[in-house]
Amino acid sequence: QVQLVESGGGLVQPGGSLRLSCAASGRTFGYYAMGWFRQAPGKERQFVAAINWSSGSPYYTDSVKGRFTISGDNAKNTVDLQMNSLKPEDTAVYSCAIRFRSGSYYYTDEWDYWGQGTQVTVSS
Repeated sequence: QVQLVESGGGLVQPGGSLRLSCAASGRTFGYYAMGWFRQAPGKERQFVAAINWSSGSPYYTDSVKGRFTISGDNAKNTVDLQMNSLKPEDTAVYSCAIRFRSGSYYYTDEWDYWGQGTQVTVSS
């Protein structure tokens, strides 16, 4: 079992920044990637970003490229998401996830464990 705990959500004005953090504990040895998803009210959960454990390569959905940056610390089993130039459409519950196999980052079914999520609200 793996436990994931997110922190750092909140309310921010359009154009502002937030940094989300996620800490993984438990049986994390050999994980393949960690990532972030978001779910807005009435919408499906959407892939946001992921980072590959071995290569450190980041992956982003198109709508956040150039604004969000994912980073990870393998020794601490943590992953952060720096979100800049936030827009109202970024408002959602953001969840951290971890996976132990390769495949498409976009499919939620291919991620193995999930955090509870943290609310991000972008509003003036």
